[in-house]
Amino acid sequence: MFLFYHFLLTEMHICLHFTSFDPTFKMKIAVWFVLVLGALSAAGDVFLTKPGQSATLKCGVNNFVNSLEWRNEKDRIYSQDKGFPRRGQGDIADRSQLRNTNLRISGVKEQDAGKFTCEVDGTAREHTLLVVSVSVSSSADLRLGGTATLQCQVKGLSPDSTVQWKRPDGRPHKGSQIVQLYPLARSDVGTWICVISHAGKTFNESLDIKVAEPAHTTPAPVPPKSTKDNRAAAPSSKLGLSWWMWVVIGVGCAVVLLLMAFVVCLCKRIKRRRRKLRKMKNGRQRLKPEQYCQSQQLQQNRSKDAGERSHQPPLCNPS
Repeated sequence: MFLFYHFLLTEMHICLHFTSFDPTFKMKIAVWFVLVLGALSAAGDVFLTKPGQSATLKCGVNNFVNSLEWRNEKDRIYSQDKGFPRRGQGDIADRSQLRNTNLRISGVKEQDAGKFTCEVDGTAREHTLLVVSVSVSSSADLRLGGTATLQCQVKGLSPDSTVQWKRPDGRPHKGSQIVQLYPLARSDVGTWICVISHAGKTFNESLDIKVAEPAHTTPAPVPPKSTKDNRAAAPSSKLGLSWWMWVVIGVGCAVVLLLMAFVVCLCKRIKRRRRKLRKMKNGRQRLKPEQYCQSQQLQQNRSKDAGERSHQPPLCNPS
Protein backbone atom coordinates (compact mmCIF):
# COMPACT_ATOMS: atom_id res chain seq x y z
CA MET A 1 0.00 0.00 0.00
CA PHE A 2 2.88 2.38 0.76
CA LEU A 3 4.33 1.78 -2.70
CA PHE A 4 0.95 2.51 -4.25
CA TYR A 5 0.70 5.81 -2.38
CA HIS A 6 4.24 6.68 -3.43
CA PHE A 7 3.32 5.93 -7.04
CA LEU A 8 0.29 8.24 -6.89
CA LEU A 9 2.30 11.06 -5.37
CA THR A 10 4.94 10.67 -8.06
CA GLU A 11 2.32 10.77 -10.79
CA MET A 12 0.76 13.90 -9.27
CA HIS A 13 4.14 15.60 -9.15
CA ILE A 14 4.77 14.77 -12.81
CA CYS A 15 1.36 16.04 -13.88
CA LEU A 16 1.80 19.29 -11.99
CA HIS A 17 5.28 19.74 -13.47
CA PHE A 18 4.38 19.19 -17.13
CA THR A 19 0.95 20.84 -17.22
CA SER A 20 0.28 24.48 -17.98
CA PHE A 21 0.83 27.10 -15.37
CA ASP A 22 -2.92 27.70 -14.96
CA PRO A 23 -3.35 27.68 -11.17
CA THR A 24 -7.01 26.60 -11.43
CA PHE A 25 -6.10 23.47 -13.38
CA LYS A 26 -3.34 22.64 -10.96
CA MET A 27 -5.77 23.05 -8.05
CA LYS A 28 -8.25 20.66 -9.63
CA ILE A 29 -5.55 18.01 -10.09
CA ALA A 30 -4.41 18.40 -6.51
CA VAL A 31 -7.97 18.09 -5.16
CA TRP A 32 -8.58 15.00 -7.29
CA PHE A 33 -5.45 13.27 -5.96
CA VAL A 34 -6.40 14.15 -2.39
CA LEU A 35 -9.84 12.64 -2.84
CA VAL A 36 -8.36 9.48 -4.32
CA LEU A 37 -5.91 9.15 -1.46
CA GLY A 38 -8.67 9.76 1.07
CA ALA A 39 -10.88 7.13 -0.51
CA LEU A 40 -8.06 4.60 -0.57
CA SER A 41 -7.12 5.32 3.03
CA ALA A 42 -10.75 4.91 4.10
CA ALA A 43 -11.17 1.66 2.19
CA GLY A 44 -11.43 -1.25 4.61
CA ASP A 45 -10.28 -4.86 4.68
CA VAL A 46 -12.15 -8.16 4.46
CA PHE A 47 -11.74 -10.67 7.27
CA LEU A 48 -12.72 -14.33 7.03
CA THR A 49 -13.43 -16.65 9.96
CA LYS A 50 -15.49 -19.69 10.94
CA PRO A 51 -18.28 -20.10 13.51
CA GLY A 52 -16.89 -20.64 16.99
CA GLN A 53 -13.48 -19.17 16.25
CA SER A 54 -12.04 -15.78 17.20
CA ALA A 55 -11.58 -12.91 14.75
CA THR A 56 -9.40 -9.82 15.04
CA LEU A 57 -10.52 -6.84 13.00
CA LYS A 58 -7.71 -4.38 12.33
CA CYS A 59 -8.70 -0.74 12.25
CA GLY A 60 -5.92 0.34 9.91
CA VAL A 61 -4.14 2.74 12.25
CA ASN A 62 -1.94 2.03 15.22
CA ASN A 63 -2.93 4.92 17.52
CA PHE A 64 -5.37 7.78 17.88
CA VAL A 65 -5.38 11.22 19.43
CA ASN A 66 -8.88 12.00 20.66
CA SER A 67 -11.46 9.32 19.88
CA LEU A 68 -11.88 5.73 18.71
CA GLU A 69 -15.13 3.94 18.03
CA TRP A 70 -16.10 0.51 16.65
CA ARG A 71 -19.58 -0.05 15.24
CA ASN A 72 -21.38 -3.08 13.82
CA GLU A 73 -23.74 -1.69 11.20
CA LYS A 74 -25.24 1.07 13.41
CA ASP A 75 -24.77 -0.50 16.83
CA ARG A 76 -21.85 0.72 18.90
CA ILE A 77 -19.56 -2.03 20.15
CA TYR A 78 -16.77 -0.09 21.83
CA SER A 79 -15.72 3.54 22.04
CA GLN A 80 -13.08 5.59 23.77
CA ASP A 81 -13.17 9.35 23.92
CA LYS A 82 -10.36 11.28 25.64
CA GLY A 83 -9.32 8.25 27.68
CA PHE A 84 -12.81 7.20 28.84
CA PRO A 85 -13.74 3.72 27.44
CA ARG A 86 -17.36 2.78 26.92
CA ARG A 87 -18.75 -0.59 25.93
CA GLY A 88 -21.91 -0.95 23.88
CA GLN A 89 -24.87 -3.18 24.57
CA GLY A 90 -25.67 -6.49 22.94
CA ASP A 91 -24.29 -9.99 22.60
CA ILE A 92 -21.48 -9.10 20.24
CA ALA A 93 -20.35 -6.27 22.55
CA ASP A 94 -20.09 -8.71 25.45
CA ARG A 95 -17.85 -10.99 23.37
CA SER A 96 -15.59 -8.19 22.09
CA GLN A 97 -12.37 -6.71 23.45
CA LEU A 98 -10.38 -3.68 22.35
CA ARG A 99 -6.67 -4.30 21.85
CA ASN A 100 -4.94 -1.03 21.03
CA THR A 101 -7.04 0.03 18.03
CA ASN A 102 -8.05 -3.47 16.92
CA LEU A 103 -11.29 -5.26 17.82
CA ARG A 104 -11.16 -8.92 18.86
CA ILE A 105 -14.41 -10.95 18.76
CA SER A 106 -14.54 -14.29 20.59
CA GLY A 107 -16.88 -17.15 19.73
CA VAL A 108 -17.92 -15.77 16.35
CA LYS A 109 -21.50 -16.49 15.29
CA GLU A 110 -23.03 -16.41 11.83
CA GLN A 111 -25.12 -13.39 12.75
CA ASP A 112 -21.90 -11.44 13.51
CA ALA A 113 -21.07 -11.26 9.80
CA GLY A 114 -21.45 -7.95 8.01
CA LYS A 115 -20.05 -4.44 7.99
CA PHE A 116 -17.87 -3.05 10.79
CA THR A 117 -16.79 0.58 11.03
CA CYS A 118 -13.70 1.83 12.81
CA GLU A 119 -13.75 5.60 13.28
CA VAL A 120 -10.51 7.22 14.46
CA ASP A 121 -10.43 10.97 15.15
CA GLY A 122 -13.34 11.53 12.82
CA THR A 123 -12.03 9.34 9.95
CA ALA A 124 -14.10 6.21 9.34
CA ARG A 125 -12.85 2.97 7.84
CA GLU A 126 -15.34 0.28 6.85
CA HIS A 127 -14.40 -3.39 7.11
CA THR A 128 -16.24 -6.61 6.29
CA LEU A 129 -16.41 -9.80 8.35
CA LEU A 130 -17.28 -12.99 6.44
CA VAL A 131 -18.31 -16.09 8.37
CA VAL A 132 -17.92 -19.28 6.31
CA SER A 133 -18.77 -22.88 7.09
CA VAL A 134 -18.15 -25.87 4.81
CA SER A 135 -19.71 -29.26 5.44
CA VAL A 136 -20.80 -32.48 3.79
CA SER A 137 -24.07 -34.15 4.68
CA SER A 138 -25.23 -37.67 3.96
CA SER A 139 -27.94 -40.01 5.22
CA ALA A 140 -25.27 -42.58 6.12
CA ASP A 141 -21.52 -43.12 5.90
CA LEU A 142 -20.07 -41.95 2.60
CA ARG A 143 -19.74 -44.90 0.26
CA LEU A 144 -19.08 -45.24 -3.42
CA GLY A 145 -22.37 -45.06 -5.29
CA GLY A 146 -24.08 -43.18 -2.46
CA THR A 147 -25.26 -39.58 -2.15
CA ALA A 148 -23.40 -36.59 -0.70
CA THR A 149 -24.29 -32.88 -0.41
CA LEU A 150 -21.49 -30.30 -0.15
CA GLN A 151 -22.36 -26.92 1.37
CA CYS A 152 -20.31 -23.72 1.48
CA GLN A 153 -22.33 -21.17 3.45
CA VAL A 154 -20.89 -17.66 3.61
CA LYS A 155 -22.52 -14.92 5.65
CA GLY A 156 -21.81 -11.23 5.04
CA LEU A 157 -21.34 -11.35 1.26
CA SER A 158 -22.29 -8.48 -1.02
CA PRO A 159 -24.61 -9.08 -4.01
CA ASP A 160 -21.70 -9.02 -6.47
CA SER A 161 -19.74 -11.69 -4.58
CA THR A 162 -19.37 -15.22 -5.97
CA VAL A 163 -18.97 -18.66 -4.40
CA GLN A 164 -17.86 -21.72 -6.36
CA TRP A 165 -16.55 -25.19 -5.62
CA LYS A 166 -13.43 -26.71 -7.16
CA ARG A 167 -13.12 -30.46 -7.60
CA PRO A 168 -10.13 -32.46 -6.29
CA ASP A 169 -8.58 -32.34 -9.78
CA GLY A 170 -8.76 -28.52 -9.81
CA ARG A 171 -11.63 -28.19 -12.28
CA PRO A 172 -14.48 -25.83 -11.26
CA HIS A 173 -17.75 -27.53 -10.47
CA LYS A 174 -21.02 -26.29 -11.87
CA GLY A 175 -23.19 -24.68 -9.25
CA SER A 176 -22.57 -22.30 -6.37
CA GLN A 177 -22.75 -22.92 -2.64
CA ILE A 178 -24.48 -26.33 -2.72
CA VAL A 179 -23.22 -29.33 -4.71
CA GLN A 180 -25.11 -32.61 -5.06
CA LEU A 181 -22.99 -35.71 -5.72
CA TYR A 182 -24.94 -38.73 -6.94
CA PRO A 183 -23.75 -41.33 -7.48
CA LEU A 184 -20.60 -40.72 -5.48
CA ALA A 185 -17.65 -41.76 -7.69
CA ARG A 186 -14.03 -42.43 -6.88
CA SER A 187 -13.09 -39.24 -8.75
CA ASP A 188 -15.09 -37.26 -6.16
CA VAL A 189 -12.84 -38.42 -3.33
CA GLY A 190 -10.25 -35.88 -2.23
CA THR A 191 -10.00 -32.23 -1.21
CA TRP A 192 -12.72 -29.88 -2.45
CA ILE A 193 -12.06 -26.13 -2.29
CA CYS A 194 -14.72 -23.46 -1.83
CA VAL A 195 -13.54 -20.32 -3.64
CA ILE A 196 -15.03 -17.05 -2.31
CA SER A 197 -14.61 -13.81 -4.29
CA HIS A 198 -15.54 -10.61 -2.46
CA ALA A 199 -14.51 -6.98 -3.08
CA GLY A 200 -11.71 -8.01 -5.40
CA LYS A 201 -10.26 -10.51 -2.93
CA THR A 202 -10.32 -14.30 -3.07
CA PHE A 203 -10.56 -16.70 -0.13
CA ASN A 204 -10.36 -20.49 -0.09
CA GLU A 205 -11.86 -23.02 2.30
CA SER A 206 -11.06 -26.72 1.89
CA LEU A 207 -13.15 -29.80 2.65
CA ASP A 208 -11.87 -33.40 2.56
CA ILE A 209 -14.19 -36.07 1.16
CA LYS A 210 -13.44 -39.61 2.32
CA VAL A 211 -15.43 -42.74 1.56
CA ALA A 212 -15.52 -46.10 3.29
CA GLU A 213 -14.00 -48.82 1.18
CA PRO A 214 -16.32 -51.80 0.54
CA ALA A 215 -15.46 -54.96 2.43
CA HIS A 216 -13.52 -57.45 0.32
CA THR A 217 -15.35 -60.79 0.28
CA THR A 218 -13.64 -63.95 -0.93
CA PRO A 219 -15.69 -65.78 -3.55
CA ALA A 220 -17.09 -69.15 -2.59
CA PRO A 221 -15.22 -72.13 -4.08
CA VAL A 222 -16.78 -73.45 -7.25
CA PRO A 223 -17.99 -77.05 -6.74
CA PRO A 224 -16.59 -79.68 -9.15
CA LYS A 225 -18.65 -80.97 -12.00
CA SER A 226 -21.36 -83.37 -10.98
CA THR A 227 -20.66 -87.12 -11.12
CA LYS A 228 -22.71 -90.17 -10.26
CA ASP A 229 -21.60 -89.97 -6.65
CA ASN A 230 -22.47 -86.29 -6.51
CA ARG A 231 -25.89 -86.97 -8.00
CA ALA A 232 -26.51 -89.65 -5.37
CA ALA A 233 -25.46 -87.26 -2.62
CA ALA A 234 -27.44 -84.37 -4.05
CA PRO A 235 -30.68 -85.15 -2.13
CA SER A 236 -28.73 -85.30 1.13
CA SER A 237 -27.28 -81.87 0.53
CA LYS A 238 -30.78 -80.50 0.71
CA LEU A 239 -30.86 -81.52 4.38
CA GLY A 240 -27.79 -79.41 5.02
CA LEU A 241 -25.37 -82.38 5.42
CA SER A 242 -22.39 -83.12 3.22
CA TRP A 243 -21.69 -86.54 1.71
CA TRP A 244 -18.92 -87.45 4.14
CA MET A 245 -21.28 -86.91 7.09
CA TRP A 246 -23.72 -89.37 5.55
CA VAL A 247 -20.86 -91.87 5.12
CA VAL A 248 -20.02 -91.55 8.83
CA ILE A 249 -23.68 -92.02 9.74
CA GLY A 250 -23.93 -95.15 7.56
CA VAL A 251 -20.81 -96.73 9.06
CA GLY A 252 -22.08 -95.97 12.55
CA CYS A 253 -25.44 -97.62 11.81
CA ALA A 254 -23.68 -100.73 10.45
CA VAL A 255 -21.55 -101.00 13.60
CA VAL A 256 -24.65 -100.67 15.78
CA LEU A 257 -26.43 -103.47 13.83
CA LEU A 258 -23.41 -105.80 14.17
CA LEU A 259 -23.27 -105.13 17.91
CA MET A 260 -26.97 -105.91 18.25
CA ALA A 261 -26.56 -109.21 16.34
CA PHE A 262 -23.58 -110.16 18.51
CA VAL A 263 -25.54 -109.42 21.69
CA VAL A 264 -28.52 -111.51 20.52
CA CYS A 265 -26.32 -114.53 19.68
CA LEU A 266 -24.50 -114.23 22.99
CA CYS A 267 -27.77 -114.15 24.91
CA LYS A 268 -29.03 -117.26 23.15
CA ARG A 269 -25.82 -119.14 23.86
CA ILE A 270 -25.95 -118.18 27.54
CA LYS A 271 -29.55 -119.40 27.78
CA ARG A 272 -28.66 -122.79 26.29
CA ARG A 273 -25.74 -123.19 28.67
CA ARG A 274 -27.91 -122.33 31.68
CA ARG A 275 -30.54 -124.83 30.59
CA LYS A 276 -27.93 -127.58 30.31
CA LEU A 277 -26.45 -126.77 33.71
CA ARG A 278 -29.92 -126.81 35.25
CA LYS A 279 -30.49 -130.36 33.96
CA MET A 280 -27.18 -131.57 35.33
CA LYS A 281 -27.99 -130.10 38.76
CA ASN A 282 -31.32 -131.90 38.92
CA GLY A 283 -29.39 -135.20 38.89
CA ARG A 284 -29.59 -138.25 36.83
CA GLN A 285 -32.91 -140.19 36.60
CA ARG A 286 -33.29 -143.36 38.76
CA LEU A 287 -33.23 -146.78 37.05
CA LYS A 288 -36.50 -148.72 36.83
CA PRO A 289 -36.79 -152.27 38.47
CA GLU A 290 -36.63 -154.05 35.11
CA GLN A 291 -33.48 -152.13 34.19
CA TYR A 292 -31.91 -153.02 37.58
CA CYS A 293 -32.66 -156.78 37.26
CA GLN A 294 -31.25 -156.80 33.75
CA SER A 295 -28.04 -155.35 35.04
CA GLN A 296 -27.85 -157.99 37.83
CA GLN A 297 -28.46 -160.82 35.41
CA LEU A 298 -25.73 -159.50 33.17
CA GLN A 299 -23.28 -159.58 36.07
CA GLN A 300 -24.19 -163.20 36.93
CA ASN A 301 -23.62 -164.35 33.41
CA ARG A 302 -20.24 -162.74 33.37
CA SER A 303 -19.34 -164.49 36.67
CA LYS A 304 -20.38 -167.92 35.35
CA ASP A 305 -18.12 -167.53 32.39
CA ALA A 306 -15.31 -166.71 34.74
CA GLY A 307 -15.99 -169.88 36.88
CA GLU A 308 -17.36 -168.09 39.79
CA ARG A 309 -20.65 -168.94 41.49
CA SER A 310 -22.63 -166.62 43.39
CA HIS A 311 -24.05 -167.86 46.66
CA GLN A 312 -26.35 -164.95 46.87
CA PRO A 313 -29.92 -165.49 45.85
CA PRO A 314 -31.10 -163.41 42.91
CA LEU A 315 -32.43 -160.07 43.90
CA CYS A 316 -35.27 -160.18 41.45
CA ASN A 317 -37.36 -162.89 40.00
CA PRO A 318 -37.56 -163.20 36.30
CA SER A 319 -41.06 -162.78 35.09
